[in-house]
Amino acid sequence: MSRLDLFIDRMVSQRACLNHAAEMVAAQEGPVFELGLGNGRTYHHMREIMPERDIFVFERAVASHPDSTPPEDRVLLGDVFDTLPAALSRFGPTAVLIHADLGGHNAQKNDIFAREVSPLIEPLLAPGGLMVSSDRMYFDGLAEIALPPEAVPGRCFIYQR
Repeated sequence: MSRLDLFIDRMVSQRACLNHAAEMVAAQEGPVFELGLGNGRTYHHMREIMPERDIFVFERAVASHPDSTPPEDRVLLGDVFDTLPAALSRFGPTAVLIHADLGGHNAQKNDIFAREVSPLIEPLLAPGGLMVSSDRMYFDGLAEIALPPEAVPGRCFIYQR
C-alpha cells in the first residue's frame, strides 16, 4: 500500500471516529482535549462538529493555519509529559473526548510513546468519556470499542471509560 493510501486511510478513519465519538458524547458535559495541534485540520473539524464545546489544545508550539488556531486561553503549551499532569490538577477527570494524533512515521517509536503517555491520558477522562487515537494505546481502565463502519481497522482506535 502506498504512503498516500495509508495517509488517506488515516484521515478517513480519523474523521469517521471523531464524528462517531462526538455523537456518542453529545449528551455529556465536559471539555474536549486535542493532543497535538499541528496545522490545525483536526482542531478545525472538531470546532465544526462540536461548536458548543470547550476544546483545549495541548501543543509544544503553535504553528497552525490562522483559521485553525485556537484562542490563547484554550492552548496548553509545553511537553505533554508536563501539560497532561497539570491538566489533571486543573480539570480533574472531566474530559468527555480526548483526541491524539501524536505519532510520527516510526511505528516502534510511536508504540513506545503510546505506552509512556497512556497513563497520563487515562485519568483525564470522565466516566463514559472517549479517547480517539491514531495509535494503539495502553490503558488499564478503558475498553477498546468498535470503530464506525467508515473507519479502516488499525488506522484509528477508540477507547471508553
